[in-house]
Amino acid sequence: MAMKKKYWIIAAITAISILFIATGLYAGKEVKDVIKLEDKAYEKHTKGIVTFSHKKHMKEYAEKNPELYKNGCGECHHADKDGKAVPLKNLKEGDDVKPCIECHKKPGYIKGKEARGLTPEQKREYQANAFHDNCKGCHKAYNKKMKLKSKDKGAAPVTCKQCHGGEDEKE
Repeated sequence: MAMKKKYWIIAAITAISILFIATGLYAGKEVKDVIKLEDKAYEKHTKGIVTFSHKKHMKEYAEKNPELYKNGCGECHHADKDGKAVPLKNLKEGDDVKPCIECHKKPGYIKGKEARGLTPEQKREYQANAFHDNCKGCHKAYNKKMKLKSKDKGAAPVTCKQCHGGEDEKE
């Protein structure tokens, strides 16, 4: 009888342990209110660190401007399919997503002579180019919708100086 009781105790402890592990695996990630775009892949940051208001974009901007967020979270978060970015439309807050640097593997920004002859896809292999293309496109669409110039109060930032707090890059 003592042997059966011992097995039941072990089985109960195992089941509880599995439940805790499974809950941890499927609970998702905490979504921070503000994310500093400060990737460790960069040896040195030459511009100010961009602070991204993730929750404000998810909630406030997306809810007030659904036409700019047709793909939901997929406006920013995407997967690669045959060399093309495919929006991850069904993401929910807390879903686990890969850091951008896993696909946009080259730290830095390529422009000018270095970028000459590269396709847009090749340029987006550089993380900063991918950010700039994604963010600027949406920000310009927002400003156009709101009839704002980039220097107007309430306009979405579209220049390096506005985002990084430093000097504008010539593009």
